[in-house]
Amino acid sequence: MTNFSSARRALVVQTNYSPFGNKLIQGGYISPELMSQAQEESRKSGRPLPEVIATLTGQQLPPDLIRQYKKQQLFELKLLYGVEAFDPELEEMSAAKLGALMELIPLDSCRRYRFIPLERDEGAMPPSVVVAMVEPENLEAQDELKRILRASGMNVRRRVIAPDDYQQLISLCLQEQERKEAAIAAKEQEQKNLISEDAFAKFGDGEGELEEAPDAEMDLSTEGDAESQPIVDTVNKILRKALSDGVSDIHVEPQEEFLRIRMRKDGVLQEPFPRFPKAVIPAITSRFKIISNMDIAERRQAQDGRIRRVFQGRTVDFRVNALPTQYGEKIVLRILDNSSTQLGLDKLIGDPETLQKVRDVAARPFGLILVTGPTGSGKSTTLYSILAERNDPGVNISTAEDPVEYTLPGLTQCGVIREKNLTFANILRAFLRQDPDIILVGETRDKETAKTAIEAALTGHLVLTTLHTNDAAGAIARLDEMGVEPFMVSGALLGVLAQRLMRRVCDECRIPFTPTPEELARFGLSASREVNAEFFKANTIPAGERQALANSGQLCGKCSGVGYKGRVGVYEFLQNSEEVAELINQGAPTERISEKAVEQGMKTLLAYSLELVRQGHTTFEEVERVTFTDTGLEAELKAKRKTGLTCQSCEAALQPEWMDCPYCMTPRFQD
Repeated sequence: MTNFSSARRALVVQTNYSPFGNKLIQGGYISPELMSQAQEESRKSGRPLPEVIATLTGQQLPPDLIRQYKKQQLFELKLLYGVEAFDPELEEMSAAKLGALMELIPLDSCRRYRFIPLERDEGAMPPSVVVAMVEPENLEAQDELKRILRASGMNVRRRVIAPDDYQQLISLCLQEQERKEAAIAAKEQEQKNLISEDAFAKFGDGEGELEEAPDAEMDLSTEGDAESQPIVDTVNKILRKALSDGVSDIHVEPQEEFLRIRMRKDGVLQEPFPRFPKAVIPAITSRFKIISNMDIAERRQAQDGRIRRVFQGRTVDFRVNALPTQYGEKIVLRILDNSSTQLGLDKLIGDPETLQKVRDVAARPFGLILVTGPTGSGKSTTLYSILAERNDPGVNISTAEDPVEYTLPGLTQCGVIREKNLTFANILRAFLRQDPDIILVGETRDKETAKTAIEAALTGHLVLTTLHTNDAAGAIARLDEMGVEPFMVSGALLGVLAQRLMRRVCDECRIPFTPTPEELARFGLSASREVNAEFFKANTIPAGERQALANSGQLCGKCSGVGYKGRVGVYEFLQNSEEVAELINQGAPTERISEKAVEQGMKTLLAYSLELVRQGHTTFEEVERVTFTDTGLEAELKAKRKTGLTCQSCEAALQPEWMDCPYCMTPRFQD
């Protein structure tokens, strides 16, 4: 301690010293000359006064005096700026808490304007962020905070902080940032080790570059590992593989101990990649959500998104859905690649009789046409094929879709936006005020949309829409379940087209075979009637054996050992008639309506698919997988038996007076 006489200390009266400075001089800790020098040095360098004094005197001030200095400084700041002061000794801030808060406000802005977030108050109205500022009255700093927090709808609550306390906290933030960067680098290296190039090299990742579409939004959101290069490369390879192989869907499925990637090709799921380790599940799912413009912070609710990319010169859209599951979020991507689709009913429907019936009703000026089938059965392609044949400068065609899957010149196409209350029903009502000739409604899901569509069909418009039912006659029951009156359905309906997609057997490696009478009878066929028919089986090679055959050059070059290549449509067209309309008005069961339609010449899904088997396009295995049901077979045979013209076993033609079939001796069916 510097020694001064008591008399001299008593005589020291310095009006240019702070109370704290006078106290130090009077206590003999520093001379007046050194105090003046310390205050000047503190103002110029921005260093705290106690630190400068310790440097000049070579001695540290006692902790109680430093604490008094801090209290005095905060009190003066509070009086100066009129806001509450922040004291980190009383309100402890951890590095982890600061790191979490720094996600709200960029570190660069904090360092430029000398402020730092302290607390997020979600209970306030509106929600606010408490920010400690060295200069609370700095208008540029206030404008910067408002700009940053405007997007999240949050206000700013200011507090003042001493410069040395601010510097201490910002140093903590820098340390936390360095720790996170080191953790990310270590995680990235771990992912590089987990996701090896050999895994993709073995199975191939597709050929061609995958680029962002010119009109797609840039990826602005990031979350840790999801932006690391191994994850970005992995996701791009998955997308390239899907586009190169021509699949329709991608399934990203978290399991308890691994991540499985499956792809649906020709209607069947396949697993083209080895299973990924559990550790990469969050990063890969987050990456898919980022490029789909989903909220990556939301993991407890289902979300929808969309990706647009350019592959081999063509623009491809992915419709994406994320669903929370037991082991993470499952991501499913539906590929919408219009460039590979050829529109035209004659390219879809191979049966001339069914094709002509569909074209006849599609040429009508008004009425309702329903297309039914499960998801992925080609309903949208069929609807757009009808529109392509009717698309003419003299016809006003409007479509309401969710989302718009095909783009045809000359059409007015509108996508559903539920957030803006732009639903199917609301779009349809708007269309009716725009003088349409033909209206397409992507899907009829509720009573409001169904009734509006039927009213439009009854008032001079041709309306096309889809339903999810198992067969054509089931559409009548589905509309009844929605609450649509039967007389409206019978009056508006022109026809119902049910459809499926069945794998086409590979014509390069298919295997001829002769089915047994029992195998034929199972599908309602008889050996005596199928003597001249030629049937085939698929030459399907087990997945584990395909690589070895490929290496030896013995694997089929067209189907790669799957046994099937491409798909063929199966159709069932129920055309409305006076008898069918009467049954609808009576509320007859679906089976009765289906029987009447068969009596009037409707070819069922089963009959259509069996005809494809006879023609060598597909196999009995595909019929059983896609269209064969006991109820469908019974309905078809029962309708045939009621005519009294065919045998229930061998389908041979019978005379009305015969009680037994002369070909197979089966008793004739009697009602």
